[in-house]
This record gives sequence, structure tokens and C-alpha cells, in this order.
Amino acid sequence: MQIEEIVPPADSLKLEMLENVEKIKSDPSAFVAEIGQKAIDFGFKVLAALAIYIIGAWLISLIAKLIRRSFDRRGTEKTVSSFVISFLKIVMWAILIAVVIGALGINTSSIAALLAAGGVTIGMALSGTVQNFAGGLILLIFKPFRAGDVIEFNGSIGTVNEINIISTKIITPDSKVVVLPNGGLASGTITNYTARELRRVDIFVNVPYGVDSAQCEQAMLAVAREESLVLDDKTPGAENPMAVLHTMEDSSVRFMLRVWVRSADYWAAMFALNEALYTRLPAQGFSFEYPQMEIRIKN
Repeated sequence: MQIEEIVPPADSLKLEMLENVEKIKSDPSAFVAEIGQKAIDFGFKVLAALAIYIIGAWLISLIAKLIRRSFDRRGTEKTVSSFVISFLKIVMWAILIAVVIGALGINTSSIAALLAAGGVTIGMALSGTVQNFAGGLILLIFKPFRAGDVIEFNGSIGTVNEINIISTKIITPDSKVVVLPNGGLASGTITNYTARELRRVDIFVNVPYGVDSAQCEQAMLAVAREESLVLDDKTPGAENPMAVLHTMEDSSVRFMLRVWVRSADYWAAMFALNEALYTRLPAQGFSFEYPQMEIRIKN
């Protein structure tokens, strides 16, 4: 049984240097020719690796475009298409880098062993990224919102523009881009303002004590019925406009106007109703009240 002797890397490097010195002493021209040939071979490897990188990058871009077009033709949701495309691009880039490293003649198994040895450290450093990736999968499966929906999360309100593997981009009403982590979205509380086709609008009006409540309610209902964006019970899921005395406060009586509108018309309807109530109620004798205090002095 033959036992192979394991030579430490430092000793191996020392032996190789000694051999090169002997080659230079014995035949300098052959040594120079050998070095030149190795340089030429390495140059070809670099050119091959560069060509593979350029062609691979072009193919990744082409494949991403083809997949995106395929999703568009099939009418796939933008949330699904953006997530899948971003995930596939990361996988393809990882494969391309591994192929380029192999083309340079570098032993990829040693790199894999190095990554495996540092796996724990890398996992701890990327724990947040892994959580966001898992959150992206949860969002993709359960679909609490889709591209085009208006959502609110942690005080940020905007229209969902894109969902990738680790984050979601929303566009705020003043055209700012807010990037939200998928991990937080998957585990937090999300308000989706456009998930339903219809929304309810509640408008409150404060008037002085002593007004005729029935007349005030009828005046508010008349404003609601004349607004074209307001729906009635003829629309499935909606109800007729309603005006009621809501609360009796310290210095005023609060009336509430409740109407149903389409989600896309929510803000337009609210602004129009506020404008109409502010203009028409005083003309019919209903003034608006504000907080005040009456002081009486007794002798």
C-alpha cells in the first residue's frame, strides 16, 4: 500500500520556485518561451471569458424581454411578471459569472468551498434580504395588492408600480418613488384603498343649535343627489345617499352625509361634495359653526 505525502501549500510554492530557478540556469531561452506560451494561453482565456460575458449579458437581456412580452400577451399581472423576471435575471447572472470564472481556468469548486465555509457569516449578513425574498413570495402567492392598486403602509401612500424579489415600489400622489421592503409588507398591516370597486365617502358638517334637523338633512341629500359621481342602490354594492344627525357637540350639531362612489372617483367626489355643501348650505340658511365658549357673569 502506497501512501502519498501531502505537501503544504507553502512548501509546494517553494519547490515550484526552485524548479523555475533550475530551468533558468539550465536553459533560459526555453524558460522564456514557456512563460510566453503561458501568457498567450491566458490571454486567449481572457478573450474567451470576455466574449462569453458579452454574449451572456446580451442573451440575459434578450430572454428577459421575450419573457416580458410573453407575459404582456397573456395579460399576466404586472406584479407576477416583474417578480418572475427579476428572479430569473438573478439566477441567469449567477450562472453567467460561474461560466466566466470557469473560462478563465479558475477552479470553481474551490470558490464553492470558500462560500460554503463562509455560509454562516453570509447568511447572517443577508438575513434581511432572505426575509424580503420570502416576503416577496408570500405577496406573490396571496396577492394582498396588485400593480396599480393604491396602498398605505407605515404612513406611505401611493400606487403600486413594481414588485421585485426583495422590495415593492410605489408612486406617491406627488410623484415620489417609495421603496418598501417585501418582508415588512408580508408581516405588516397594509391598507388597500382600491381592492374594492366601491368606496364610501363620509362628510361631516357642523351647524349651530336650533336648526331644523329635517330641513338640514334634506338640503344635504339634495346636494348628494345632484352630484353625478354619487351612486345609489341601483349599483350593486352601493346604497342610497344618507344624511343624519351624527352627534351633539359642545357648541354645535354635527350632521353626516354618507354616499357611495367608485374607488377611482373617491377624491373627486369628496372635493365636489365639500365645495357644493360649502356653497349651497349657507344660501339656504344653514351657517357653519365653529368651537366657541359663552361666558355669563352673574351679579
